[in-house]
Amino acid sequence: MANDAMTGVILTGHGDYDQLSYRTDLPIPTPSPGEVQIRVGAAGVNNTDVNTRLAWYSKGDSDAEDASWSGKALSLPLIQGADVCGHITAVGEGVDPARIGERVLIEPCLRAPEAPFSDAMYFGSECNGGFAQYATVAARHAHAIDSPLTDLELASFPCSYSTSENMLTRARVGEGDRVLVTGASGGVGSATVQLARARGAEVVALTSPAKIPLLEELGAAKALDRSADLVAELGRDSIDVVIDLVAGPGWPALLDVMRRGGRYAVAGAIGGAEVPLDVRTLYLKDLSFFGCTV
Repeated sequence: MANDAMTGVILTGHGDYDQLSYRTDLPIPTPSPGEVQIRVGAAGVNNTDVNTRLAWYSKGDSDAEDASWSGKALSLPLIQGADVCGHITAVGEGVDPARIGERVLIEPCLRAPEAPFSDAMYFGSECNGGFAQYATVAARHAHAIDSPLTDLELASFPCSYSTSENMLTRARVGEGDRVLVTGASGGVGSATVQLARARGAEVVALTSPAKIPLLEELGAAKALDRSADLVAELGRDSIDVVIDLVAGPGWPALLDVMRRGGRYAVAGAIGGAEVPLDVRTLYLKDLSFFGCTV
C-alpha cells in the first residue's frame, strides 16, 4: 500500500454483499477548511448502512432516485460506515491544531448550524463514512470523548443513542410516563430503555423471550414477548408513549393500548413498513404521531 493510500470497503451499487469491494488503494482523505481527519479505530455496522446498501429506503426499485436515507440517489462508489470512533490525525484550516490526537465519536447526522433539516446529510450515506482507515468530517461533528470503553464498544453508540434521544425528545417523554418500546433489545431499543429510565419514565419492553432478563437488567419495569397480546397484558389505554422500531402486523395493538392524548414516535419498520391504520383511532383518541430519523 502506498503512503498516500488506505484500505477500506466501498459500495459499488445497491444489492447484496457482492456490491461491497475491499480495496487497498483508496486515497487518504485530507481535511478541508473546518474539517478534521480521523484515523478510524472502529466502525459499527448500523441498520442504516445495511438499508442503504439494499436500497430498502426506496419506494420504487433498487435503481430509484430515492434509494438513500435522504431520499436522493447515492453518489457511487461510496465508503459507508455511520458509527465511528477514532482519533484526530490532522486538521483543516480554521481548526485548532491542539485537537490532533483527540479521541472522538462522530455525530452521524451532518447539518450546519441553523440549516434546514432538508440540508442534512448522513455520514456514510450522502458522503464517505468510516469503513476505511481514515475519514474526514466537519470538526463540529467530531466530539471529544473520555471513556474507559474500547473503540469497538463506543462505535455502537452514535446512531442508536442519538436516534433514541430524538424520539424521546420529540415525544416529550418525562417523569411518570409509561413508555412502551418495541424492538427493545436492538441498538436503538436498548438505548431507549436506558434513556427513558433516566427521564424517570416507567418502561415496558417488547423483545424475544431469551432477552427479557437483559431488558429488565437495563431498567425495564416489565418485559414481554414481542408476540404477546398487548391488550390482554397491559390493558387498553394504559400507555402514554409508544417508541416503535418494528411496525409490522402487530402495529394496530400499539394504538389500542395508548391512552387518550398519547404520543407515538417511530424510527424503524423492521417488522414491515405498511400497516393498517384506523384513522378514527388516531383522531378520537387525540394521538400525536412523530416520524423520527435522527
